[in-house]
Amino acid sequence: MVYSAAPPARTAMPALPDATDCIEYAGPGGAEVLRLARRPLPPPGPRQVLLEVAFAGINRPDLLQREGRYPPPPGVTDIPGLEVAGRVVAAGEEVGWPRVGEEVCALLAGGGYARFALAEADLCLPIPEGCDLAAAAAIPEAFFTVWFNLVEKGGLDAGQAVLIHGGASGIGTTAIQVARAFGATVYTTAGSDEKCRACEALGAARAFNYRREDFAEVKALTGGRGVDLVLDMVGGDYLARHLRCTTRGARIVQIAFLGGSRVTADLMPLMLKELVLTGSTLRSQPLAVKARLARKVRDQLLPLVTAGRLKPVVDRVFPLEEATAAQRYLESGAHFGKVVLRCRH
Repeated sequence: MVYSAAPPARTAMPALPDATDCIEYAGPGGAEVLRLARRPLPPPGPRQVLLEVAFAGINRPDLLQREGRYPPPPGVTDIPGLEVAGRVVAAGEEVGWPRVGEEVCALLAGGGYARFALAEADLCLPIPEGCDLAAAAAIPEAFFTVWFNLVEKGGLDAGQAVLIHGGASGIGTTAIQVARAFGATVYTTAGSDEKCRACEALGAARAFNYRREDFAEVKALTGGRGVDLVLDMVGGDYLARHLRCTTRGARIVQIAFLGGSRVTADLMPLMLKELVLTGSTLRSQPLAVKARLARKVRDQLLPLVTAGRLKPVVDRVFPLEEATAAQRYLESGAHFGKVVLRCRH
């Protein structure tokens, strides 16, 4: 793929509105606090673009923000939404790419649940060939997270055995496919037999139904050696089992704590097996770090999408006005892949 840059210019498409429909939170609480609102159209800064949003991805951090447990970084809008796909309608004077009129997807620090949203030009990605905008909106958060944690922090490589939790989630479905593309053997967990079979169809060698199976049995599937890498979004009592089912020198990468962040575990295996326990958050990373991740995703992962080896998995699309129902659906755990909002009329 070639991404050329035009001479920088501050340009805009005609007839932009003065304000945009968006979703805001009436206050901390359940999905019922979401409400449709109207906000002034934000002008792009020197290195920003204004997008007419076609679709926006819904992510669990949106739910945490709604509950008052994950406030936006300083200076970032309180409108939720960390990823979008749409058309550039205005650009700052220092932006060479993307140009006005081009369709892109983008990672945001906030503001995605809206008809129009600001994006950093450095965090925009081209739409892969053959990928529609709904699927493209499911790319940024999952692809950035998987590259940062599975590849960079986890050291993903060919021939490894990898355990990925939450295989039915947006991050999980992406991580399974990326690990397989790198030549790893993938094991995963999901909450139903149906979801387990779907994970295996994506490339997992074995999926464990965590409601009735112990995923630590994965060690037997590796001939007693254990897995080389764990990507975990659950936490809680999973850590103790990870210490048992990993091999010497394995990496355990924590990206969320759906099961709680406080644990009680015997950490002796951490020393004896020389394990690495690490983790990260994406939203609070400096722009320079996220821009580097954007380049890696563009150069390493988007070609896999074009080649048909990696596919964003979209479960359901809801209209922007039904954001409450969309978040409730995500909270229910019934989804397989990403839940997306349609923001364009």
